[in-house]
Amino acid sequence: MQMHDHRRLGRELGLFDTDPLIGAGLPYWLPDGAIVRHTLEEYIRGAERRAGYRHVYSPVLGKRELYEISGHWSHYSDDMFPPMDLGGEQVVLRPSLCPHHALIYRSRAHSYRELPLRMAELGGMYRSELSGVLGGLTRVRAIQLNDAHIFCTLDQVADEAAGALSMIRRAYRALGVRPSRYRLSLPGAGGKYVAAPEMWARATALLTEVLDASGLAYETAEGEAAFYGPKIDVQVADSAGREATLSTVQIDFHQPERFDLHYIGPDGARHRPVMVHRSIIGSVERAAAHLIEQHGGAFPAWLAPTQLVVLPVSDAEMPQARDLLRRCDEPGLRAEVAGPEHGSLGARVRAARLVPYQLVIGAREAARDEVAPRLRDGRRLDALPVAEMLARVRALVGAHSTDLWDDAAGNAPIREE
Repeated sequence: MQMHDHRRLGRELGLFDTDPLIGAGLPYWLPDGAIVRHTLEEYIRGAERRAGYRHVYSPVLGKRELYEISGHWSHYSDDMFPPMDLGGEQVVLRPSLCPHHALIYRSRAHSYRELPLRMAELGGMYRSELSGVLGGLTRVRAIQLNDAHIFCTLDQVADEAAGALSMIRRAYRALGVRPSRYRLSLPGAGGKYVAAPEMWARATALLTEVLDASGLAYETAEGEAAFYGPKIDVQVADSAGREATLSTVQIDFHQPERFDLHYIGPDGARHRPVMVHRSIIGSVERAAAHLIEQHGGAFPAWLAPTQLVVLPVSDAEMPQARDLLRRCDEPGLRAEVAGPEHGSLGARVRAARLVPYQLVIGAREAARDEVAPRLRDGRRLDALPVAEMLARVRALVGAHSTDLWDDAAGNAPIREE
């Protein structure tokens, strides 16, 4: 595999950058990077909606007392920013979304008939990372987290955790991401963990059951658990073999107890729900960093900042090129025109090497309302009617496919370049 550095590529491709006046570990997104981020976020939101999640928003600040109740202050304060005095109270930039979601759950009474209740948010959180470990998008201080919490009965936990694991696997297929391994992360000696042996044993047994039933090979790792419970970590590796956690599934008996969460069971009595923490792509920043390195900037067509580039051979075809740009916009395809003012046709093809589809328009294509398509991988197709070309690209993009072309969808000959 070719080695790519997402920090270098991010700058070269105009995806993101940093400025010392903004601060270390606080990258900003440039227009093309913002497209990648927005498209990734919308894909995740859509997948969550289809899986029965309801989306919420919660503030990035919380009173110190909130994190004292959740356990973050006693177990995690070294990674939190210092409290700020505000109106006689101390508030903190949140290091996690789960306490807010616990309070949202607690704000209404719940029946067992409502469970499982799946709550999701793409929300900001903040970690006081040391300067020496910051780098690009992989270790940052301001994080946009794809987070969700499922409140369910004990009998529902295994199915909900398994469903979350299936969502992760589907997302990885769409993104072209290959997990390096699955890890059952357990507590280790010397760590700051909640002291509740029975709770840990129950949660570990449930996650082990989910992994065994999935048929996935996995390893156990001591010292990698969250402070409140064990978790399934989905590990990915870069081209240099460096490993990172991208996605997680966790079972939590601790916070429902700390926040006194309950639901009314069929017996009319109050019962304690279980909280399943689940993140499909983890932080948007780390996911984007891995995708940049995995694909070298040649993103799957549905995720690419520019999906099609229109290449008129001469100025005479510019009216048809501009019309094609308008027709791309109608179905929501992201397209640009690279006219003769940008150089020879060959130079423009090379400049657009990361764009999935290059649509050449010469005199013959302009007269017939056709394009001569070139695919990013070097394949060249015979001329196609514009409507057919756009329909086929839209179908692949809508399916979140990693394929550039569906040969079964038609009979357009393909020539290797």
